[in-house]
Amino acid sequence: MSDEPAPPRRSRAATLTWLAVACAAVLLVVAVGQRRDRPVGDRTVGEVTRVGVAAGASIPAYLRAAGHELARLDAPDAYALVSFAAYLAPADAAAALGGAPVSAVVARVPLPDRQTEIVRIAALRLPDDVLAGMVEVAGRKDREAADQRARAAAPAATADPELRRVYDTGADVAAREAAAYRAGCACVYAAVVRADPLALRALAIRPGVRAVDPAPEVVRLDRTVFLPPLPEQRDTSRPPADTGVAPAGGMSDSSEAARPVSGPSPTARPQVARSGSPNPASTS
Repeated sequence: MSDEPAPPRRSRAATLTWLAVACAAVLLVVAVGQRRDRPVGDRTVGEVTRVGVAAGASIPAYLRAAGHELARLDAPDAYALVSFAAYLAPADAAAALGGAPVSAVVARVPLPDRQTEIVRIAALRLPDDVLAGMVEVAGRKDREAADQRARAAAPAATADPELRRVYDTGADVAAREAAAYRAGCACVYAAVVRADPLALRALAIRPGVRAVDPAPEVVRLDRTVFLPPLPEQRDTSRPPADTGVAPAGGMSDSSEAARPVSGPSPTARPQVARSGSPNPASTS
């Protein structure tokens, strides 16, 4: 019988343990890699970001806040809401933007004492895309005018002079909007651009530009509502003035893209509409 001690079993057990740990680590890495290859769920569904000046808010305070945020902006590339000092024709809007990369424009027909619809028109090439979008909005307005006229001729309206006057007013406003858009009117008063901080700051001092409001939190334009101040308003943000009779069913004010024409967390800023509310955006 040999006096040599038996080889320790412990060394073999330790080797097997480390081997098992290594295999588990490899499996974990593979599993993580496979999970990362799978599509990630869209966490933005149901959220809407609002960029611009909130209804009833001070416009001077909004302009100051936008300027301060622009000065501090350090994002490599960000969306921004550009407000103009006046309503511009498509070619004039292109000149005011100076070649900045545009995603959309915001427009309305500035009829005196009438609350006309605010529309967002997708536009990558100015002025061509804006002009084409205006033609499509004009077609929709023609259909709205025809619908209002049909309602005015219905028995319920003919028996009620006040109701008929409401429909007639709606038809008149829609027809005037259609004519203006078809003629390429001076209706554009804001644009959505995407650029780096230096380009946005240069844009802010261009003639005709009222403000550049950076929105680095915007990820999807189709889940963002833009609320630029109206050029004629200097003190408080409010709906366009309307001293006429509102059309039945109401005329909406919306920064959502017009149906025939067609992209986080809010930042804390005084008097600025900037939220991720789950409420759906208003539609045109």
